[in-house]
Amino acid sequence: MSQIERIILGAEELFLTAGIKSITMDDVAKHLGMSKKTIYQFFKDKNELVVALVNKKLKEDEDQMSAIMNQSSNVIEEMINMMKCSEEIFSRINPIVIHDLQKYHPDAWKQFQNFKSGVLVHTLEELLTKGIKQGYIRPEIDVKIIAMMRVAQVEMGFNATVFPVAEFNTWKVQQQFMEHFNYGICTLKGYKLLNEYKNIHE
Repeated sequence: MSQIERIILGAEELFLTAGIKSITMDDVAKHLGMSKKTIYQFFKDKNELVVALVNKKLKEDEDQMSAIMNQSSNVIEEMINMMKCSEEIFSRINPIVIHDLQKYHPDAWKQFQNFKSGVLVHTLEELLTKGIKQGYIRPEIDVKIIAMMRVAQVEMGFNATVFPVAEFNTWKVQQQFMEHFNYGICTLKGYKLLNEYKNIHE
């Protein structure tokens, strides 16, 4: 593992548990047992480190999504697997990280937004189009509108003004949204298959 990878990984461990704002470059150096000077050789400031970390995470998520789509035998299975994959991703994210990213690291947040509007919407459009061909997804839906709605829905679930963290479990919110979405786009054939997969996993 290179020094850069080690630094990014160390920062990730700290940010995901404590949020970004409360962690200093000193904390990262201490956590890694290296001097702050070494870190500054690779990253000019904390913001640059955050941008690098967001890039790494987005690439991982993209690879994970591709793998799921390639391994699944039909669209419904893909949706169920995406749900499990999202559960893993969300359970690792402290909601404060999203908040800090938005508020204090606009560059990294913009990358996150671009990823969502680009890669995520495109992936969902592909998924829905394939599902229509397979007969599991309702043919009358507009795939672009529904894909954009889904991405906005996920974002809303993370919005602490709409769903205060003290009152709502972030993952439960996302799970409810996803179930509502899945059942809303299915044909009867898709609905039956969705129930079969759900029973297997439950």
